[in-house]
Amino acid sequence: MQDPVKKRGIRSYVLRVGRMTPVQKRALEDNWPRWGLEYDEGSLDIDAAFGRPGHRVLEIGFGMGHSLVEMAEARPETNFIGIEVHRPGIGKLFHGLENTGADNVRVYCHDAVEILRDCIADASLDTVQIFFPDPWHKKRHQKRRLVQAPFVSLLVKKLKKGGTLHIATDWENYAEQMMNVLGAETSLTNSFGAGCFSPRPDDRPLTKFEKRGERLGHGVWDLLFIRT
Repeated sequence: MQDPVKKRGIRSYVLRVGRMTPVQKRALEDNWPRWGLEYDEGSLDIDAAFGRPGHRVLEIGFGMGHSLVEMAEARPETNFIGIEVHRPGIGKLFHGLENTGADNVRVYCHDAVEILRDCIADASLDTVQIFFPDPWHKKRHQKRRLVQAPFVSLLVKKLKKGGTLHIATDWENYAEQMMNVLGAETSLTNSFGAGCFSPRPDDRPLTKFEKRGERLGHGVWDLLFIRT
């Protein structure tokens, strides 16, 4: 497993040295040869990585992996590629996959921009999903937000025509910025009309965090765009 930190420009994350539980550590070490993908191996043959063809979904920043495990279990015919830089989250994801028996997830522990640039072929993905990326809510930190025009331009190249970009956030200010950035990308079309947010699609699991937010009156904004 490679160190996710390489020298490049401003990053959308801070690599925290989080404590791994014994279960997470064991799951990560035992399953990395099976489910892990290495950045240094270069361009990814997706069908070979899964041992089969299938609908291709890339999730950027899956956190502790709860929703990705749920989606993988519910959609066994889909091939999910996850990108996450925090090892405890990958360990938790692998533990969840062990418990469910799902075998349709492969994972990079590396910077998403570099993975997209160097490992994912153009027009190779059916769906890209980014759920609740760090909002970097302080104004002086907002340059670190992941969803910026250069990143979206790179990401769109990796989607097939007709492919879906699905982003969700619980920060209204970030949602508005996302809408502006995605709306300005000429290769994307808003599924619900210019400037309109999407209802939560049924295939995006409702997280415990989101349920708690709903009880407290917090909003969640989904953006659903199609590659034209």
